[in-house]
Amino acid sequence: MHTIKIGGVPEHFNLPWHLTIEEGAYLEKDIQLEWTDFPGGTGAMCEALRKKDIDIAIILTEGIIKDIIGGNPSKIVQTYIQSPLVWGIHVGHTSKYTSLNELQNTSAAISRYGSGSHLMAYINAQNTGWDTTNLQFEVVKNLDGAVEALTDGSADYFMWEHFTTKPLVDNKTFRRIADCPTPWPCFVIAVREEILNTKKDQLKDILQIINNTSLDFKQIPSIDKTLAHRYDQKLEDIREWLQITEWSQSIIDQKTLNEIQNQLLTLDIIDKTINSKDLIFEV
Repeated sequence: MHTIKIGGVPEHFNLPWHLTIEEGAYLEKDIQLEWTDFPGGTGAMCEALRKKDIDIAIILTEGIIKDIIGGNPSKIVQTYIQSPLVWGIHVGHTSKYTSLNELQNTSAAISRYGSGSHLMAYINAQNTGWDTTNLQFEVVKNLDGAVEALTDGSADYFMWEHFTTKPLVDNKTFRRIADCPTPWPCFVIAVREEILNTKKDQLKDILQIINNTSLDFKQIPSIDKTLAHRYDQKLEDIREWLQITEWSQSIIDQKTLNEIQNQLLTLDIIDKTINSKDLIFEV
């Protein structure tokens, strides 16, 4: 039995992984696939890959690109979610801020440096015409930390996936004042190079199983109700999310990788670009 450790955010995007693990699909291929939730998001997963705490990460595209360029010995093997991620821009419900422009030169809560919430603050600032050198950050670790920070005023706004935070908007913990979609496919599958070199056959089996499931995921009977129940979401929100979300079974193209690198370089998030072929591995 080959034990392979995988991690991802505890969000609705990753239900295909949980369904395939629960039905024993990987065990049939002599693979014990062990899932770990990462509420801290991309930054926490990058660290876990580096420490060999996990072998595979379902991770934000821009975050893992930044970390591979920074020395993370991992490669992208496939796009997982082809569609953009819609980031909600949130303030505390009683915050004095009511529009996006008012947030210029205020403090953004982020899960950690190098996380999606950190990188997307730069994208949002660029989109809005702010000076990115004036961005201020408060590290809050996860969504619970953001609730605390926006409630007690130690941070002013927080960017997180629109539908994950929707219950907090509905219960008047947060107010969402804008959305900021990523300008590229949002989630990829990244694998440590050691695993690519030693367990390539098992990785092929894993990708085949998850791709067969994600290909027809939206057609699973009552999948909207299953998602709503498991992730504590309203049915109408899940149906809206399913309409705008597209899974992928293909490797990310080099043109997109170059565009992302150039965007990150422009924002001074990375200090160099590399050959896009060095970011990917074709299993």
